[in-house]
Amino acid sequence: MLQFHNSLTGTKEPFEPLHPPHVGLYVCGPTVYSDAHLGNCRTFVQFDLLYRYLLHKGYKVRYVRNITDVGHLEGDADSDAEDKISKKARLEQLEPMELVHAYTRGFHAIMQALNTLPPSIEPRATGHIVEQIEMVKTILTNGYAYEHDGSVYFDTQKLLENTDTYGQLSGRKVEDLLANTRDNLKQQDQKRHPSDFAIWIKADERHLMRWPSPWSVGFPGWHLECSAMSTKYLGKTFDIHGGGFDLKFPHHENEVAQNHGAFGCSPARYWLHSNMLLLNGKKMSKSIDPETGVSNSISPTELFEGGNPLFEKAFSPMVLRFLMLQTHYRSTLDLSNTAMLAAEKGYQRLMETHAKLHKLDLDAAATEPTGESRQINAILDRAYADMDDDLNTPNALAKLFTVANKINSLHSGRMAMTDIDRDTLVRMQATYDAFVHDIFGLQNETQGTADDSDTTGDVMNVLLDLRTTARENRDWVTSDQIRDALQAIGITLKDGKDGTTWKKS
Repeated sequence: MLQFHNSLTGTKEPFEPLHPPHVGLYVCGPTVYSDAHLGNCRTFVQFDLLYRYLLHKGYKVRYVRNITDVGHLEGDADSDAEDKISKKARLEQLEPMELVHAYTRGFHAIMQALNTLPPSIEPRATGHIVEQIEMVKTILTNGYAYEHDGSVYFDTQKLLENTDTYGQLSGRKVEDLLANTRDNLKQQDQKRHPSDFAIWIKADERHLMRWPSPWSVGFPGWHLECSAMSTKYLGKTFDIHGGGFDLKFPHHENEVAQNHGAFGCSPARYWLHSNMLLLNGKKMSKSIDPETGVSNSISPTELFEGGNPLFEKAFSPMVLRFLMLQTHYRSTLDLSNTAMLAAEKGYQRLMETHAKLHKLDLDAAATEPTGESRQINAILDRAYADMDDDLNTPNALAKLFTVANKINSLHSGRMAMTDIDRDTLVRMQATYDAFVHDIFGLQNETQGTADDSDTTGDVMNVLLDLRTTARENRDWVTSDQIRDALQAIGITLKDGKDGTTWKKS
């Protein structure tokens, strides 16, 4: 039976959807004020894996992943700070939606490179202001919020009087929640209690994005948007809510509070959290290390294209995805040059073995089950059992590599084809297809350049010439259209000092 570690209860529980075979899945998406970072990548790859596995098991999944384009304040505060997007737009002298559009496209490009499936719905906070205002009204009507000078705050003490839910998700005692609140306590004179948080914020002159409401011209709190959008598309209570481990508090804790304040129930029955990504054993930081003279930081683009001094070469997105499979999603993942080199070898071995498996002669296999067949079938069964056990990809991957030894022996002739029966060989092929492509989301990667002489290369030469001309004429619209159109069909362009190369995955 499929089971998950539920952050809400702190235990591993059998997965029982509310309305089988339908599953509602909500994952907190990016705040699009900067390029996607590798921590984002890990979170979204892990929940792509969950999405893929649920689909593989036959569930009909509605996967909702939002875009945060307003309300996420500097320092992850909920008041008395500047909106991250407004600040970046002001500094770069851009319209906020101009900034949002550019970084959303960049996020999608990275997600596509990592072969994540698009969500069923990708709502934006700015597109759901009406729903958020209505939710604030409901919370106020139910007595779980109060208004002060145009801003509206959630009353955590009122919630604690009626439920014991606040603090349950993050596992923090109420006293700890108060001590660790992220607001500057000196600036909380509007709040009745330090743990209260803003669900509607009156806009001041710094904020470029603002909307009229019954309380003020302002904007919604960061936590409110996910509550409004998840319940709009999945219902007041749905199956799974996911996100990064760092969102447990305050973001997810406050989502639970808002749902109780509006509807009297928790939003999700299962809460899943992926752990953080480290770089060389340390938290990523853009500050310069005085000893090495470089920052302990790398962007997805730098990793895929090379040029970062912490890594000796560029690595493909599929190698990064493979590395993520080698660590359980609830454990920290350490990214390093050594780890990527090892992952590259493992990825290549898996893909080469997969190709060899499909070259084996089915007609040469035995017609009756053999001892080797029974052993292989048991290993394949355990690979699925590993996935059912809270998505244990490292163990499932290890089972595939155990079978890979058998495949390589069959391919080289060290093991006779008659040692395995035809039905087992067919199952091996189907299982490898399912795990490698459908569940793990790995792709075969081929490289190409503008000098390729086959038909595809000739077509690419024409397109690259057109794009080069557009770039020389500073026709960035046409240049981007060609790049985006190719990207949509799985071809990635890389501009370098020696020209443009392309890669098809």
